[in-house]
Order: sequence, then structure tokens, then C-alpha cells
Amino acid sequence: MRQGDREIILGVGGGIAAYKSCDLLRRLLDRGYKVTVVPTPSSLNFVGKATWEALSGRSVTTEVFENVQEVRHISLAKNSDYIIIAPATADLIARLAMGRADDLLTNVFLASESPKMLVPAMHPQMWSNEATRANVEILRSRGVLVMEPVVGALTSGDVGQGRFPETTSIITEFENFTHPSLDFAGKKVLVTAGGTREPIDPVRFIGNNSSGKQGFSIAQGALNRGAEVTLIAANSSLPDIPGVRMIRVSTAAEVHHHVLAEFPQCDLLVMSAAIADARPLHLTDSKIKKGDLKTIELTENKDILKDVALIKARQIIIAFAAETSHDVHQAQEKLISKGADILYLNDVSQGDIFNSETTYGEIFIKGGSSHKVAKTTKDTLGEELLNQALVQLG
Repeated sequence: MRQGDREIILGVGGGIAAYKSCDLLRRLLDRGYKVTVVPTPSSLNFVGKATWEALSGRSVTTEVFENVQEVRHISLAKNSDYIIIAPATADLIARLAMGRADDLLTNVFLASESPKMLVPAMHPQMWSNEATRANVEILRSRGVLVMEPVVGALTSGDVGQGRFPETTSIITEFENFTHPSLDFAGKKVLVTAGGTREPIDPVRFIGNNSSGKQGFSIAQGALNRGAEVTLIAANSSLPDIPGVRMIRVSTAAEVHHHVLAEFPQCDLLVMSAAIADARPLHLTDSKIKKGDLKTIELTENKDILKDVALIKARQIIIAFAAETSHDVHQAQEKLISKGADILYLNDVSQGDIFNSETTYGEIFIKGGSSHKVAKTTKDTLGEELLNQALVQLG
């Protein structure tokens, strides 16, 4: 959900996970937040000031005695709506719990009355230490949201709880914490994602390069906005989204079956999966020998959207068209023939859409309007498509 001009202070502690906050910064900017980065002096050993300034487009200071005339620790505290500190090291957590103010970040934290969130990252033994646990409880008692680090491999080679969470998990926690506008509350959203695989024999298949990132992003966005979400994922290695009902499938026939079963109960269908148009006519029980693999006879798969259109009532449908050219006329025809309300056309000829973090294309709306989408993240496109669907839903 885009947040207009809401201001965030992104504090960065002095841990190796500081580099992961570069992605967090980008994602927050993509979602419409305005972000000022306030790193601790020690964190600059991992990510330099120039990087933060380039990514945020804003000047970066770390000490109270920089730009003294601005009284920066007070002006930042007054002008920010939220504070996120990621990563928060054991030392930084201890200083915050004690109320110390020995660098710019701790001064801003102490002076601000805005909602605050910490994302700890450290060695498991440091996280489980009694002193750290006590400091965390102190901060939580004061209304600070402190995320639990995740279990995983650490730079030390050890495995345990202390790893920096994924960016999407951080943003979900943050937006739940800050009570976003739940404009999809009471709505049921059905999303398809990934790419189907049509078996040739027990070891080979016809498939495509879709990773499922766009569909997963839309499902997460709809969940964040209060929807009840079902995600039909075809051959995607992305992890399940907590709070989303997951249906894992492989073939076009399986997607067809589950979409038609789920569609009558939903308000919005987002068909972002890359569905194979055809499948092998004959499937053998044993591997076809190389010398016998000369031709593959194909048969057409059922058109899921055309079948859905036959039972469509009040639902809104978003369709996707991955083409190797930007044919506006063809996109408009497809929008009508598929019975969709919104269609997103993207050109995959350069190979930079599938399995990518970014996308670009054009959104077509039933009735004739359209607008171009400049290169952006799939999260941002997902939010825009949900916004368009919300208009259609009234």
C-alpha cells in the first residue's frame, strides 16, 4: 500500500547485516515512503555513507555534531512518522534500553515520540544472552516493536536464531504494526503464480522461466491490505506466505481445476501464472530414448480465463500477457476475448522480466483506458494493479 509522504528514519546498526538494509530501503521507497538513513558510526565499516545517500537521495549524518545549525537530532525526531532500526545489534539494543544518547541515531530515538521498530541481527548466543533478552523486554514494555530474528546460517558458520529476516517479512511486520488502511478487508482474492510444467515423460517437461515473484508479490500485497488470499503456485521455489492459503500445483490442468473450483467464492482473480498453451498428447511411463525423441505431438490446453468468463458474476479479473513485442492492439483484443477487466502487458523478449525483481509494460483497463508502467519493482506493480482492481470493485 502506498503511503504518500510518510517519513521514516531508517537506523542502521554496526553488523554485517547492514548491507541487507539496502534492499529494505529500496522496498520502502518503492512503497511510497520517504526515508532518511541514520547509520551508527560503526555501521559505516560495512556500508558507506555514499551508498546510503545514493540510494535514499538524501544527505546522511551519523554524529550529533555534524550540521549543528540544523539541531539535526531534534529536527529528524520531529519530522519523522516512524523509526525502523535494521539491523539492531546487541550493543545498540543495550544502549537504547539504557536511554543512552551517544551518537545521532540514539539521540533521535530518545527524542522521538513516533512508533519504533527494531530488527535484531546477531550471533545466536548473543541473542539468547540474559542481558540481551532483558534489554529487549525493556524496549517492548515501552511500546517498541522488536522482531524476532530468524533461524539460519550466520557469517560465523554457526546456525541458530539471529539471522536478519527477509525484507518482505520486515515490511509486513512494520505495516501491521503501524495499522495500514485495510482497503481489501472482507474481500477474497485468488492469485495464480509461477509457470506450469507439462510432462513429456517421467524426466522431461515443457515449461517456462516464470519464478512466481509477481504473483507472490500481489498475494502479499493483498494480504497486507486485509484480503483473504488464496495463492495457486505452479512450480515456484518461493516459500509459503504466512497467512495466505497456499495450493501447490504443477500442470496447466491442475491450475484450471483449482481456479474453477475457487473462483465462485472470490472477489478478485489475478492470473499472473505463465500457463502453457499446449501439452504433449501422449505421456509415456518410461523415459523416451534419445534416438526416439524426434517429434512431440501437442494438444491444446484448456483456456482458463475463457472458462472462468462463463461463470463470472460480480468478480474482477486481472490478466497478464507476456509477449515478445509491445502490440497494443493485440493486448486490447486479448482483454476483451479473455473476459478480463484489467490486463498487464509486458515484453519478455529481452529476457529481463521472468525471474527478475523488476518489470515494465502497460496496464489496459476495460473500456479503453491504459497507462504505461516504467521499469519498477514487482511489488510496486502489484500495488498498482490492486489499486486498479479496487476501483473496479467499487
